Amino acid sequence: MKVRIYIILILVFAFVSCNEDSKIEQEIAKIEMNFEVERFDKAFFEAKSQDLQNLKNQYPFFFSSDPDSFWIEKMKDSLQRELLKEVQHEYPDFNTSKTEIQSLFQHLKYYDKSFSIPRVITLTNDVAYRDKTFVNDSIVLIALDNYLGAQHDFYQNIPMYIAENMKKSQIVSDVANGYATKYLFQSTKRTLLDEMIYQGKLLYFKDVMIPFKTDADKIGYSEAQVKWAEANESQIWSYFIEKELLYSTDSKLPGRFISDAPFSKFYLELDNESPGRLGQYLGWQIVRAYAKNTGDDVMKIMQLGSEEIFNKSKFKPKK
Repeated sequence: MKVRIYIILILVFAFVSCNEDSKIEQEIAKIEMNFEVERFDKAFFEAKSQDLQNLKNQYPFFFSSDPDSFWIEKMKDSLQRELLKEVQHEYPDFNTSKTEIQSLFQHLKYYDKSFSIPRVITLTNDVAYRDKTFVNDSIVLIALDNYLGAQHDFYQNIPMYIAENMKKSQIVSDVANGYATKYLFQSTKRTLLDEMIYQGKLLYFKDVMIPFKTDADKIGYSEAQVKWAEANESQIWSYFIEKELLYSTDSKLPGRFISDAPFSKFYLELDNESPGRLGQYLGWQIVRAYAKNTGDDVMKIMQLGSEEIFNKSKFKPKK
């Protein structure tokens, strides 16, 4: 009888929680958030030499002190033309991504009343894939030549584990990550646990700000990789505990479990099956557990230290 009552209570709490989440999302959807996406990539592709000064007036931050002749030559450069042509082919419009960014902005406004709409500008950056997006208080830059699809010819010399996330579905996730780093505070990242919680906070921020995206899109895994991480969560956690890695300051650990990589490095047979960045994934589950147990607001969570989050999370891996 007690077990039955316990189950009923769990279902009731789950229903109430879902109902509350639904109400919040309905409120968020009503927030007005009107903006235009400025297609600098398209404007530069279509520009003639006589249009250069107008472009410089509109987008002064894109133009260095090089003479006009440099920029006119760049407009005509065959490789630059090919790059811009591919971007225009893949993004004749930006409607899907704009809708997702609009929802992100609505969520940001709900949780941060001081949030104001930035200029959103698309461009190309010669496939500098480590700088796909840039975010500050007044501007969001999105380099579309980094989102042409994992199999694109431009990405042949880029490691596949990186190219896999160079696709349209990652745009809003990358923009959200840029905002997450703005709101996040953590005084230190000395131990592996510090690194895990830091990354976990970034991912939890996406849970709240882009709930319409899948977990795979948030972390940059395939659906199969997410399922692998879920299925092996207990085994991974046991490894971290048995090897006393959580409080280790070994400088090699972030490279093994936090940084971009084709797989995580346990130095076991399962390595080749595993996705990279499993330390990020576990940090995410710890922060999720903390949020569930405490009910703390996302903005408060972004400011907390790793020890407090870990201790109050009461984290237990999935069996």
